[in-house]
Amino acid sequence: MAGMRMRDSRAIAQVVGRQIAQAATVLRPDVVVALEAACARETNARARNVLSMLLENAHLSAAKDLPLCQDTGTVWVLLEAGEDVTGFPPDLQQAIDAEVARVYKEQGLRASTVRDALCDRSNPGDNTPAFIEYRRRLGKGLTVSTLLKGAGSDNASQVVMLPPAAGKQGIMDALTSLVREKGSAACPPLVIGVGVGTTFDKVASLAKRALLRPVGQASGVAQVAQFEAELLAAVNATGVGPAGLGGATSALGVAVETAPAHIAALPVAFNLGCCAMRSASEVVRAIQ
Repeated sequence: MAGMRMRDSRAIAQVVGRQIAQAATVLRPDVVVALEAACARETNARARNVLSMLLENAHLSAAKDLPLCQDTGTVWVLLEAGEDVTGFPPDLQQAIDAEVARVYKEQGLRASTVRDALCDRSNPGDNTPAFIEYRRRLGKGLTVSTLLKGAGSDNASQVVMLPPAAGKQGIMDALTSLVREKGSAACPPLVIGVGVGTTFDKVASLAKRALLRPVGQASGVAQVAQFEAELLAAVNATGVGPAGLGGATSALGVAVETAPAHIAALPVAFNLGCCAMRSASEVVRAIQ
């Protein structure tokens, strides 16, 4: 059977547009559930009050169609092509950028990009370009995921090249040190994506993709799932707490994605996600 070529760039861009509008104003259901559970078990009164305010903010944002946060972030798009998808239209970047500009203007979302990080830090005023990543996956159709990532949480993120002998304990020590140093600036309680493996330039993407996994959904690999639980316990033991004001809920969840690496390397990336963890995903099967 012939493969499906994604020919209609506008149709793909419209999916991204819908996801931006949803993610900007409606907190992911898994994050809401995690916040509610954290609020119910939190023993620190100040922390419990912060968690209650975050839940109220989520309710008001959805009800009034208002942004969850004033930093409406950069637009990161992950396109995962299934076995039946053979290619993408050459003008896809332009189409997605046009949709980003339209939605950000119509929704009244803050434009937060600069034209060039080094040479031209003027703001184009439309939050473009979108940062697009392409991957292959098993199965059928095209999975479109859009993540709105604020600077506070990305600025507190980190890539470290550990020696292989550092092992799991080295990863845990690096993460807890990062949370103690910068976690409060990333608007906790955090959702943390951890990438382990690949190479220096790829491991950060692995960590960012981990943020798309629903909070509370453990890795399908038992050893990795156990490590996720250990990392979450270690982060919460730091006492940073909601809004950095102390408490038992420094993070709602930790998701770890692993991959092969060089025998002499242990690449690790920590992508901190804030309490407004804004993303949406869907599978598209019939864009032609």
